[in-house]
Amino acid sequence: QGQLVESGGGLAQPGGSLRLSCAASGFTFSSYAMDWYRQAPGKECELVAAITSTGDSTNYADSVKGRFTISRDNAKNTVYLEMGNLKPEDTAVYYCNAEFNPTGRIATLTPRDGACLHAWGQGTLVTVSS
Repeated sequence: QGQLVESGGGLAQPGGSLRLSCAASGFTFSSYAMDWYRQAPGKECELVAAITSTGDSTNYADSVKGRFTISRDNAKNTVYLEMGNLKPEDTAVYYCNAEFNPTGRIATLTPRDGACLHAWGQGTLVTVSS
């Protein structure tokens, strides 16, 4: 059974940076497109970044474009989210998600229902505050 373990969250100051990691196991990681979602208290689950199985294509929500970078290392079965110029509104629990798509060449922002509620992992909390 597939498993995703998110890590790297913590407290950051506005304008600061954090790097999230998501370690995958139990499935063929290189055949899956990967996404990062987040859910802030009292708000809906938001898809913030996507990357194809090869890592050749990425896509970002407007709320994070230019500040966040998604990447992956298929040799390490890990996807990353580099977050820069953090804002208080980035405060949320961040989850990674896997979607079987070995041939997709364009990363799309297509939210999956229940991605946060039924996440494979426990998520990692990011708090941006001074």
